Amino acid sequence: MCLDEKSKQLVAETRTPIPARPGEPERGDYEYSRNGTANIFMLVEPLRGWRHAVVTTRRTKVDFAHQVRDPVDTHYPQAERITLVMDNLNTHRTSSLYEAYPPDEARRLIAKVEIVHAPKHGS
Repeated sequence: MCLDEKSKQLVAETRTPIPARPGEPERGDYEYSRNGTANIFMLVEPLRGWRHAVVTTRRTKVDFAHQVRDPVDTHYPQAERITLVMDNLNTHRTSSLYEAYPPDEARRLIAKVEIVHAPKHGS
């Protein structure tokens, strides 16, 4: 299973688009107002054709830890081991689990998850 995240800028239109009419396309302006950012965590199993997206307001170690717990407890609770493939971002460490959960819970999750980091040149 692959795990990654992406920050997205949230924007709003500042002018109402002019609707399309027969023979004419919709017309809009490129000006926008910035409404902050959001983070999208994505769990993907390419061979199964499955994906699961979670939107968060931030991308912290604790947010990452919650995404690691999700497949262990929700999607694959019966699995003995789950392999997570991800890039080398500073939050993608097992130490993040200790920041989010008590030591016993962090150790339980670490025992069920194998983290494989993609090569730095391939991220």
